[in-house]
Amino acid sequence: MKQLRRIFERFVEFTLTVSGAITGITILLIVVFLFKEGFGLFNSSSVENGYGLYVNSENSVTDLSPIETKKIFDFEITNWKEVGGADGEIIVFRFDEIFDIYSESEFGENYELLPDKLAEVIADNPNIIAFLPQQYAPADVIDVRQLPSKSITIADFFGGKEWLPTATPSPLFGVLPLIAGTLLVSIIAILIALPLGLGVAIYLSELAGERVRKFMKPTIELLAGIPSVVYGFFGLVVLVPIVQKVFNLDVGETAFTGSLILAVMALPTIITVAEDAMRNTPRAMREASLALGATHWQTIYKVVVPYSVSGISAAVVLGVGRAIGETMAVLMVTGNAAVIPHSAFVSVRTIPATIAAELGEAPAGGAHFQSLFMLGCILFAITMIISITAEMISKRDTNKGV
Repeated sequence: MKQLRRIFERFVEFTLTVSGAITGITILLIVVFLFKEGFGLFNSSSVENGYGLYVNSENSVTDLSPIETKKIFDFEITNWKEVGGADGEIIVFRFDEIFDIYSESEFGENYELLPDKLAEVIADNPNIIAFLPQQYAPADVIDVRQLPSKSITIADFFGGKEWLPTATPSPLFGVLPLIAGTLLVSIIAILIALPLGLGVAIYLSELAGERVRKFMKPTIELLAGIPSVVYGFFGLVVLVPIVQKVFNLDVGETAFTGSLILAVMALPTIITVAEDAMRNTPRAMREASLALGATHWQTIYKVVVPYSVSGISAAVVLGVGRAIGETMAVLMVTGNAAVIPHSAFVSVRTIPATIAAELGEAPAGGAHFQSLFMLGCILFAITMIISITAEMISKRDTNKGV
């Protein structure tokens, strides 16, 4: 019998070891895949895949940044001297304009003459810049030169102020608006949720009767199980009109509205963790405080709260993690404008909302697809830092005496 028990224990031990190893390897592979796809962005061309920028050989401009290219094709830059070239008005030419210049028959039966016609247009216009598919672009023509396509740089990604992943000819992947939107919404949410959550936790731990506590605690924990899309619908139908009316805004989908929803969603985590930390305060410490003449409230804020500060801090950090990682509710009520916010009452877009909204339409393997994985890397790094911080805080002073 002892032999069978020993065999069974070894089997269970082996099973748990294998399960842990498989789980660890799986997590590692997911992280490696995430970062591999994300950092592939910095090997991608700054010009749309399959296309190129072509100029007359007499043009002295040797390269253009993605921002300069966008401004040229948006007619914000209209003279070559603004980008280091000779004085001359820029002529922007797109591929479909060739069909307004030549008739269909002049391109040949299988469009074999199309590159020659494009070369003629570029050769006849020294100040032209043409955005052409490489399939039909002029090749080995003396009067035509292709501008080199730079790779997207880390500075372009982390320092860029515009998120335009589908812009042509040069998509822009500036992540600053998304980081700013994520932090703004999350910080305001925590500033709202922290005092409310801490107040409810104190009430449940120190003031509420046993019957009230047994009713409220499961009810609050139940809030954590409500799908985020339900919170999103509530925010869209109830909070958005209220915010729009109260603050006299053109639209109610703002960072502040998203923060209100996130505050409600973060409350169960903050209340539960903080309340558990307070209830773990040794009974002897409470009684000693009261015996020395302290009132009930003095005992709460001079004994219970200081003793529970590690648990309260962990509750705050976990609440921040909950807010930063939320997707659907934020996607529905923040307006999804990828701009750097100048106040809490403008539309913003967060990192999780961007991934959810754009991943389905991004071509697999392209720069847009890889940029979303890079956003996932940023989100992973933020949540990992938050989780490590919460773990360190929760373990601090774990051996406090009773």
